[in-house]
Amino acid sequence: MNNQQPTPEQVMKRMEKMMNGVVPRTVQNAAKVMPEMVVRQAVDRAFAMPPEGALDEPTRTMIYLGIALATGSQGCIEAMLNKARAEGIGKEKLLEVYKIARFAEASRVFAGAADMFAKLETEWE
Repeated sequence: MNNQQPTPEQVMKRMEKMMNGVVPRTVQNAAKVMPEMVVRQAVDRAFAMPPEGALDEPTRTMIYLGIALATGSQGCIEAMLNKARAEGIGKEKLLEVYKIARFAEASRVFAGAADMFAKLETEWE
């Protein structure tokens, strides 16, 4: 295992390649005021998505996009769309990711209402 960490500049060059020529604005801004965070983010990415991982890169991108959509993270949505474009992920797959994220969010609200449904059944007439 290589314990040598990349420089912020190396991280940003790699991101630019991976994300259709665009480095996310958050990364650009962080590099100016807290460059060690840019490196930390890259180290965390390598931990979460190692090259020898079970999922291929387009699948990871679609999962990440779905989570970004569900959590409303505009910066991550934009970054993953750039990455999806660079990886050649088609519109149909991206729209399906959206539908899954939307359904997951609707299911969270639905499941969260379990106690309400039970009370309405037993305590309301």
